[in-house]
Amino acid sequence: MAFYSPLRYPGGKGKISDFFYATIEANNLNNGVYVEPYAGGSSIALSLLINGYVSEIIINDIDRSIYAFWKSVLEYNDELCRLITKTRVNLSTWNKCKEVQKSKTKASILDLGFSTFFLNRTNRSGIINGGVIGGKEQDGDWKIDARYNKQALISRIKLIREYRKHIKLYNKDAHDFVKQIIPSFDSKTLCYFDPPYFEKGKALYVNYYENKDHQKIADAISSIRNTKWIVSYDNKNEIKNMYNQFRSNEYNLRYSAAETRSGSEIMFFSDDLEVSKDMIVSLHNKETNSVKNNNTRRALWRG
Repeated sequence: MAFYSPLRYPGGKGKISDFFYATIEANNLNNGVYVEPYAGGSSIALSLLINGYVSEIIINDIDRSIYAFWKSVLEYNDELCRLITKTRVNLSTWNKCKEVQKSKTKASILDLGFSTFFLNRTNRSGIINGGVIGGKEQDGDWKIDARYNKQALISRIKLIREYRKHIKLYNKDAHDFVKQIIPSFDSKTLCYFDPPYFEKGKALYVNYYENKDHQKIADAISSIRNTKWIVSYDNKNEIKNMYNQFRSNEYNLRYSAAETRSGSEIMFFSDDLEVSKDMIVSLHNKETNSVKNNNTRRALWRG
């Protein structure tokens, strides 16, 4: 699998890109628009764009740190690459980047974008508020630069620059994005929602959700018309109840956040999204041990 995103992300979904390739084709959305209201690492979005499945991607993230990184990639690409090249990967730089994050509302886009990138690549599991790889004593098996291959990461950033005219970036709350931006999309659009995890969101994300926030976005997504959508979550009964009127499917996804393990996740699908069993085969083979269909309305099947 090719990696296009320069960011590491807890629960990153790059491994299920093949499923989205098939979804685009099955729903005749080729050369259409793909949208991620919770951009994060944007791995699926970049994969769809760079491999020619869609003609435009729209990414959004309320976190100013994540927004600043993508803004830097799109508008300050050369400057960002120079910073990556010349900056030493050590605890001194790590501490400086931590300070930038403390004043993220006042920091410049480029400074904040670079600090976000640096901490993402040098912290355990890519968690911005997490601890440094190898610990502050650097006595672990892995050191601070274990995930910081400058040449490879700069190559990814420069590749994205080639597609910048096909990328739109927003810095909105996801609920506001649904209400204000999504109604402008036509039917040749797929919107993928990957909100913060329900159970461990507080430990993984700067902008985590409380129960009421999960319900608020569920209500907003349920009101979407004329745009096909997918929602993915950690597999929790509370989330199932919020989306119980929609088709769903459970699957196991292998990911790393503090430790590598396989977690149970669930996807929900808009009523107008066509998905067959065959479309999910690659996901089953790579990431799941078993598949359990929870769909109570079986006109279509979604994995």
